Amino acid sequence: MTNTADLSPLGKTSAYRTDYAPELLFPIPRQGKRDELGLSGTLPFFGVDIWNAYEISWLNHRGKPQVAIARVTVPADSPNIIESKSFKLYLNSFNQTRLDSVEALRALLQQDLSAAVGASVHLVLTQPDGFGAIAMGELDGLLLDRLDIEIDDYRPAPELLKAALDEEPVEEQLVSHLLKSNCLVTGQPDWASVQIHYSGPQIDQESLLRYLVGFREHNEFHEQCVERIFVDILRQCAPQQLAVYARYTRRGGLDINPWRSNFSTGRQPPNLRGARQ
Repeated sequence: MTNTADLSPLGKTSAYRTDYAPELLFPIPRQGKRDELGLSGTLPFFGVDIWNAYEISWLNHRGKPQVAIARVTVPADSPNIIESKSFKLYLNSFNQTRLDSVEALRALLQQDLSAAVGASVHLVLTQPDGFGAIAMGELDGLLLDRLDIEIDDYRPAPELLKAALDEEPVEEQLVSHLLKSNCLVTGQPDWASVQIHYSGPQIDQESLLRYLVGFREHNEFHEQCVERIFVDILRQCAPQQLAVYARYTRRGGLDINPWRSNFSTGRQPPNLRGARQ
């Protein structure tokens, strides 16, 4: 049976295990939502989902608590995402688990998370002596939120998107802090800042802002929203190059930051924690 969001721990009472329990991870296939977008075969993008986990603790071999922050980078072409509540429950299962070293923790996380998503993840653990080096920063680009728009329809409407298809191409980075979507299962709000980096026909900024605000009552996981934004802009505005990067605020000690791009010089973006994260 295929895992679906309604079968996940979301919206259900969950007992917190404090002994190592990799079976708590709940993978969900990406393809179902991609089918809704008409994506089959070769994807029109590559990218990653960058997870930051701020609540990781375990016991050393003498029973003394240890803490760390993890960055987990999941490739966008992996078959599965991990449902975020199950990720939190899994991480909490280390709370009373004794491990010989931080390397032992890293090995278990690498093994279990890679198995869940169906591809090798990249994992970095930062221990307390490295916390001070973790940088913060905001997304670069022209702020769309300066525009005084009127809107009363809060659903993603790709038909709103417009571009100057008959004019000279441009290259721009556009940013908004007004992206809000809702959890696919619980309806709880998910808040994000988003960056659109493109080259091609100039995108009408008011139409883009209206489109992004239109996610305000939309129920979908973070990764799915970013792919929807990417596909809608690609189809409606015909950019030659496009990258979409969203920084979502954390929930349950986790934040998820999906990035999708179709140009090879679009290097993986920096993992800079924003002020709202």
